[in-house]
Amino acid sequence: MMNEKWEEQFREQIHEFVGTIEKFDKGEIDRKAYKGISGGFGSYAQHDPSKHMLRLRMAGGNLTEKRLEFLAEAVRDYGVELMKLTTCETVQLHNLKAEQVPVLMEKAIASEIYSRGGGGDNPRNIMMSPLSGVQKGEAFDVKPYAEAAAEYLLSIAGEIHMPRKLKVAFSNGADDSVHSAFRDMGFMANPDGTFTLRIAGGLGGGYKMGILVDEHVQTTEILYYIRAMIETFCQHGNYENRAKARTRFMQETLGTDGLKEAFLENVAKVKEKGGLDLHVEAKPVTKKGSGEISGKRVVAQKQPGLYAVAYHPIGGCLPAGKPAELLTLVREIPDAECRIAPYETIYIINLTADEAEKVLETTNDGAQSTFENSVACIGAAICQQGVRDSQAALRAAVEAVREAGIPDGALPRICISGCPSSCSGHQAAAIGFQGAAKSVDGKPESAFKMFVGGSDKLGAAKFGEAGAVILERDLPKFFVDLGKAVASRNMNWETWIVGHEDEFKAIVEKYA
Repeated sequence: MMNEKWEEQFREQIHEFVGTIEKFDKGEIDRKAYKGISGGFGSYAQHDPSKHMLRLRMAGGNLTEKRLEFLAEAVRDYGVELMKLTTCETVQLHNLKAEQVPVLMEKAIASEIYSRGGGGDNPRNIMMSPLSGVQKGEAFDVKPYAEAAAEYLLSIAGEIHMPRKLKVAFSNGADDSVHSAFRDMGFMANPDGTFTLRIAGGLGGGYKMGILVDEHVQTTEILYYIRAMIETFCQHGNYENRAKARTRFMQETLGTDGLKEAFLENVAKVKEKGGLDLHVEAKPVTKKGSGEISGKRVVAQKQPGLYAVAYHPIGGCLPAGKPAELLTLVREIPDAECRIAPYETIYIINLTADEAEKVLETTNDGAQSTFENSVACIGAAICQQGVRDSQAALRAAVEAVREAGIPDGALPRICISGCPSSCSGHQAAAIGFQGAAKSVDGKPESAFKMFVGGSDKLGAAKFGEAGAVILERDLPKFFVDLGKAVASRNMNWETWIVGHEDEFKAIVEKYA
């Protein structure tokens, strides 16, 4: 939790922001100028400038009881109907009126939710493995480190001026769903209690894998490394061209060896100054489990007899009544917690078998197959930067696949971004799509460029290869044909694609 002085300063900034959003709403400030101010508060005007989005920072995606209560109140008291889970483990509130934005910003503080730095040239929401502390095979629980890093970065956000945003992730070593292999800073937990650190990676334009800079970062020293990354970014980042102002472009200007050298020099300098030693401890799960349960949405925890249940609303769009339903569950079930995953899923953890049954029933409106667990950004119908409506494209594909009776596993989880920004992570997906246009009879039509073969698997991360451009209206038929081809071989997607590349290409060419 942030200290009282910081919170009071943030409240004062919110009160000042009231005048700014009022001027924008009256047309006295243009969209570009407003975006430069509002982004630092985690808010942007939508495609329709009379409506606004508010991004809520939640370190590690921890959707606590207080935070669920805030979301439920936002629905009940302010009529918020569209809440979007994001790939940075946050929640976005959409279609807000101008006067509601600062009110909700300030109200959220009491629930330990801060929108400060949720956009603009700031450190973004700190990510962590969503099942950290309960996942089988993890090196150790990274939650306390993610939370400490988040508090530190928020506390200094007002004093630093970076070229662009900075994304930091902590992986527990059991998987790499948070993409530590290609974040601005990616900390991977090691069995010996240290972190392997990669820096200057990222998706979007000029996407790159991170470069390995240290294989044994001490947990007590992570804040020194974070501060050193900020110093390096401020010294060598591009302040002139926003398209090249992310840390990954320093790999080009300095070279990978030069960037590593510059970063480690800053690490040494920051350590010499001192004052950032970190001493935190993970809180162990003491709850005792009972019973047995299994299923597609059930994950057995490392604690015997305890389980987690996955809930994925289609497209990551949370039904308006769901926060209140989840709040009721968390209050009724001892030690239950909700965590937002980077693939727009919520995990409810620390459940006995009987409790897991209750949670499964409450969340049975979500995805029921791997394909339905697909990821999509909010899309051009709402996002002012968007090119294509990724949400509509995904919904149409899911409906077609359901109607065709394609069996679970025949299609992978896909990622659809409405523009090159890769808010869905499409460049790291088995099949990903990026909003585009395609000429048909001399006229441009809505389409998506396809990326194939990406992966975020632990130790095997790679980017997909850009390929065909498929019309948006053809996507549902494409997935039905693809699913039928895989199902006809009695295989799942992972095994089929390895030996049937030619068959896959033939299906793609039919629509390309």
